[in-house]
Amino acid sequence: MPRRVALPPELRDRSFSVADGRRAGLGRHRMRGRDLERPFYGVRVRRGRLRGLYSLCLAYMVRMRPDEFFCGVTAARMWRVPLPEAFSAAEGVHVGRMTPNRASRARGVRGREFSDDRISVERRYGFPVTDAASTWCHLAGVLSHDDLVAAADHLILVPKRASPGEVRPYATLAQLTDRAYGYTGRHARALRRALADVRQGAESRPETILRLHMVRAGLPEPELNVDIFSASGTFLGRADSLFRDFRVIAEYDGEQHRTDSIQYNKDMLRIEGFIRDKWTPIRVRKGQLFGDPEAAVARVEGALRDAGWHP
Repeated sequence: MPRRVALPPELRDRSFSVADGRRAGLGRHRMRGRDLERPFYGVRVRRGRLRGLYSLCLAYMVRMRPDEFFCGVTAARMWRVPLPEAFSAAEGVHVGRMTPNRASRARGVRGREFSDDRISVERRYGFPVTDAASTWCHLAGVLSHDDLVAAADHLILVPKRASPGEVRPYATLAQLTDRAYGYTGRHARALRRALADVRQGAESRPETILRLHMVRAGLPEPELNVDIFSASGTFLGRADSLFRDFRVIAEYDGEQHRTDSIQYNKDMLRIEGFIRDKWTPIRVRKGQLFGDPEAAVARVEGALRDAGWHP
């Protein structure tokens, strides 16, 4: 059996087009080798190099037209929007183009044509993506009401500590409102309904979903991610959802102890500090929030009633 021709050094660690391969001296048979993956028509990459969304987008960039951009779910992931499902290569890449140009119909690509001249294209991690507000509008057809609210909460968040190099918020509430009320797509009403539930301060999708369940059940609107200090001025920690008048805290427990014992110990000490200062923390686990949310809300309601709250 003849030895496989080695890839030239300049092609070993990146995606490349068939044309690039031919210019480097690779024949048709070589570019069909089992050591190469074909994520998109006309694109090759050494097997094992595709490890997630970003590498898949890099592969598509090899064949991307100058007027194309990532949109929809792909753009949402670039904006770090908390979506209900983890990324899978089966999701493909969502690629947009402005009319009258035709959207891509290649294997592994979900093409979409846009006529909305309010869309702007920005760079995220070097990739061309739809702006944050437009991306949110484009999610209205694929997300539930609660997840659409969680996406907006994420985009407008002004975090206590932003990641290095990140400019937050990604969009303001005013920008989302302006886009939603000027949006003429099929799901404009869903956007406007979601806006009514968007709040500043939620730092995760579960926090938003827990808040929505509580408010729909008639509980008071909580304050979000509030710094709590003791009477002597000692910082006790930050509370996910705070019912100040009743000294009740609703916390989503992300079960960090399974993956990060240091963070879990910090959370445990924080909760103990709340209790010593006469706060009542209610911790809601993942399984309950997404499996039996009514039970989670009932626990919070019970603590509020014990503290004197009446609907």
